[in-house]
Amino acid sequence: MTAVHEALARLSLVDHHCHGVVTEDLDRDGFEALLTEGGRWPGSGISPFDTPVGVSVRRHCAPLLDLDRHAPPEEYLARRAELGAREVNRRFLAAAGTGTYCLDTGFGPTELAADDVFEVVRLESVEEALVARGVEPDDYADAFRAAALRAVRRPGVVAVKSVAAYRTGFDLDPARPSAAEVERAARERLAAGGRLADPVLVRHLLWTAVDLGLPLQLHTGFGDNDIRLHRVDPTHLTDWLHLTAGTIPVLLLHCWPYQRQAGYLAAVFEQVYLDVGLTLHHVGPARARAVLEEALEITPFRKLLYSSDAYGLAEFYRLGALAFRRGLGELLQDRVDADELSRPDALRLAEWAGAHNARRVYRLTGPS
Repeated sequence: MTAVHEALARLSLVDHHCHGVVTEDLDRDGFEALLTEGGRWPGSGISPFDTPVGVSVRRHCAPLLDLDRHAPPEEYLARRAELGAREVNRRFLAAAGTGTYCLDTGFGPTELAADDVFEVVRLESVEEALVARGVEPDDYADAFRAAALRAVRRPGVVAVKSVAAYRTGFDLDPARPSAAEVERAARERLAAGGRLADPVLVRHLLWTAVDLGLPLQLHTGFGDNDIRLHRVDPTHLTDWLHLTAGTIPVLLLHCWPYQRQAGYLAAVFEQVYLDVGLTLHHVGPARARAVLEEALEITPFRKLLYSSDAYGLAEFYRLGALAFRRGLGELLQDRVDADELSRPDALRLAEWAGAHNARRVYRLTGPS
């Protein structure tokens, strides 16, 4: 093992964006539903185990359940059930080597058996709870701002997040909407109910995030089939980033297949940062280096963060961390071997990306 790989193996990661794990035992249908960002097609003969992430689970997670590498799905799931969810989660979270988590509490399970957990507030969840309680259209803007302020003042909150990518995409008017526009859109929104998907109110949400003053996480790129992928290229945010320059850090999540575009934005806007979370466990350790190399072609080294975006399955914490350590270690070591990077610089950049960049952006306790 090289010096860079050793340093990354020892590093206690900061996972700056993740979700909780399922704490009940899962049958095959339940496990496979969480294994894929796509749908399941019963009777088609297509299993989520027959994907890059499914293969990675059998290769890299099976040994942690005391199974042979590449154990068949039936054996894997039987052993998982035998151990029980609590023990399975304990093993995979321990194997990830992550010391600090920033947990999105706005969707899905929010339980994570870890000591150092900070909260990320999903603003769409705040807005939808407000609408469900009831509010008058002319009071919508003030009521949403007040609800968001209450949420971010909870102990342990370090950031906010938006899933505008899922609701409207980013090809929006970048300007802050007027009070009249917000009230008019709110009137229609309150009559319709359901999920927030009005472009004017999504713009209002993004500008409210700026006013809150905390780092803003934005889902970009890869996601489930609610995404219209061509509309979530982060470069659609360029005009909005010009308008919000000098305000809050903006953290682009996931990014694939737009990691190069995200790198461009990080290179030209001071406030922009990025990760390739979610992507790494779906492409697996075998392709993590390729994704990270593209993300780092022009990205300033202080702008890359680690996240797993693990959701539901504790396996994703293990796979995300493994893919990140291996992929980043390989590309940095190769640059050292080619005399394009000194070993001290490589070690410093590995520590920045794996932990210290997140600690600085979110003002977490610990070294920076």
